[in-house]
Amino acid sequence: MNLALLAAAATGVQIGATIVASRAVIGEVPPLTLALLRYGIALLCLAPWILKALRPLTHTPQAQAAIKFKNSDILAIAALGIGQFAVLVLLLNLGLQRIGAAQTALVFSLFPLLTLFLSALCGRERVTPALLFGVLLSVAGVALALTPKLTGTSTTSHGDWWGEAAVLASTLIGAACSVLYRPYLQRYPTLPLSGISMLAAVLSLLLMAGVSSGLAPLAHMSAQAWYIVIAIGVFSAMAYLWWLYALKHESPTRVTVFLALNPVTAGLCGHWFLNEPFTSTALAAMALIACGLWLATHAPTLQSQAQT
Repeated sequence: MNLALLAAAATGVQIGATIVASRAVIGEVPPLTLALLRYGIALLCLAPWILKALRPLTHTPQAQAAIKFKNSDILAIAALGIGQFAVLVLLLNLGLQRIGAAQTALVFSLFPLLTLFLSALCGRERVTPALLFGVLLSVAGVALALTPKLTGTSTTSHGDWWGEAAVLASTLIGAACSVLYRPYLQRYPTLPLSGISMLAAVLSLLLMAGVSSGLAPLAHMSAQAWYIVIAIGVFSAMAYLWWLYALKHESPTRVTVFLALNPVTAGLCGHWFLNEPFTSTALAAMALIACGLWLATHAPTLQSQAQT
């Protein structure tokens, strides 16, 4: 069993469920506040393991030499953390204010194609025909889901395009971070790296919240909203470790293609818990995404052309 791909699949499911949970509270918890709470809670959950991973490093000179972060690498990892956890999630939450959970998840499924393109552009991955076709099938599924708007038959507001644009921007940022993370994941242990990146994201969100009064809504949140937000934070912490583990042991495209599972999860959960419509078009789109996922993950193992 490939544990890295299993971790990637679990992350894809978690993202879909988190999108639905975020959609459920976005009317009560503003996007910036939700992003701050999500990763603030996640960081608290990860803190004991991060500290435990760092403790042995002070015992032996060999361990200290092996783990010592370069100052330039710390800055790069912090920047990636701000991109992936602060900016990405903030844009995703902004999108959720305007479009449904399933629609958000389907747009976010462009993640694998963008990752494939950026990874190949950087010379870090060799693209096989089977992998490319699998990713394109997933993209076709997203396009099918957006057909009502593209043909003008949608009954939703034109302003919703801003929601889709925000989600698309978050997807592009996530794909870039996934490709750029890999050299640092090869160089440093996962937990210390995750501590740096997530701490940088939380501090940046805290700064933005302080400037824009983003902390004010905390006093008015209901108990139900708190329960949902805490669950989002806890599961985000778990999924982040799964995500980094997968990226450490597999190519970025083979990992991110499992994000095709998130619209399936979001579509079903959104229908069950939020009464969002689940149309035959959405079902066909999910079928295309599932076929693309199968094809991409059964392609011959990709060989990285550059490890750093």
